[in-house]
Parts: sequence; structure tokens; C-alpha cells
Amino acid sequence: MSLVTVLFAIASALAVFVIAAVVVGREAQRLDMVAPRVIYDIDEAAEFVARTLPQSTQARLTMEEVRQLLLAHMSWMNEHELTPLDVTDRVQDIETPVVVDKTTLTAYLLDEATRRGVDILDDVDVVYVADAHMEYFAAIGAVGPQAEQI
Repeated sequence: MSLVTVLFAIASALAVFVIAAVVVGREAQRLDMVAPRVIYDIDEAAEFVARTLPQSTQARLTMEEVRQLLLAHMSWMNEHELTPLDVTDRVQDIETPVVVDKTTLTAYLLDEATRRGVDILDDVDVVYVADAHMEYFAAIGAVGPQAEQI
């Protein structure tokens, strides 16, 4: 094998490595800039929330009632523009932190529970459902840090 052939093979391997490093680096940067893909599944959310609730709340609420409260929570989030439609491959451009007020949410959920025919025996059950639902959002990566951490 001649010296020219060996040098050409080394130069070719080096060129391939440089091209691959540039492409991988560019894609890594692009993926870092877009919002992570989070898939919300109402059935999975209801199961997660039901497992997370205290036993006393589990005894008072059926799975369908938990599901109705989660749907009401999602409606509340949609009304407050917290569920954007075009999040796939969207560059993270959040400039103002969004803070969810638990008191307002709880009042809304209590009102919606009555409207949807969900029999709430103890108001604290709604708080537990809302907290567990927020835990589900955190578990799937759909929410950011708590307000104290911003």
C-alpha cells in the first residue's frame, strides 16, 4: 500500500468524523431548543391520580368522578391558555412564568363538580385530586418548577 493511499484513507476518515460531529452537534442544539414532547392521556392520568389519592378520598370518589374532575381541570387550564395547540417542535419562548393559583383552581373545580354531577362529600377531596393531577403533569414532564424555585 502506498503512502498516498494511507494518507487519503486517514484524510477520508477524518473528514467523515468531522462531518458526523457537526451534524450531531447541530441536531443536539436544535432538539435542546424545542419543547419536549409530552403526551397527555386522560386514562393514564386518572389511574395515576387515583393511585396517588389518600385512601379516604379513594373511598369517596369513583374513577368516573376522578376523570370528570381531571377533565374540568383541563378545561380550566384551556380557559387560561395553559394548553397551547401548537407545542410539537415549538421553540421554548416562555418569557413570563405562569403561576397556577390553587385556591382559584379549587373553587373552579368545586363549581364544575356540581355542574358535572360529581358528588363531593368533602371539599378536601378536590384539593387532593388537583394536587395529584399536578403531580401527574410533573411526572410526564409537562410543567416547570414551582413558583418558589423560579
